[in-house]
Amino acid sequence: MKNFVQPGDTLTIPAPASVLSGQPVIAGEIVGIASGDAASGAAVDVATSGVFELPKVAADAVTLGAPIYWDAEAELATTTETDNIKLGVAVAAAAASTATVRVRLSGF
Repeated sequence: MKNFVQPGDTLTIPAPASVLSGQPVIAGEIVGIASGDAASGAAVDVATSGVFELPKVAADAVTLGAPIYWDAEAELATTTETDNIKLGVAVAAAAASTATVRVRLSGF
């Protein structure tokens, strides 16, 4: 194909804010995980597919397959949709007593 550019599993974009490796990055409808540290506006590689272990809201008990959202203010994954951006789905249950949840990115 003459018009193929790249697979899209990783995108290099300007960081919308300062980010650390492993943190979610949200730039408009692009949702992914930073592959390295970057200052705001600097180029950062963002993984848009895969499974990542992320810190979660302590009170959330997560079931397998539950939609997972990113609370940018708290910088935590959550099951609460209101005012949060969808990251993907939980690929394993996570009890309220656990600090993390494993999330498969939706790759929108």
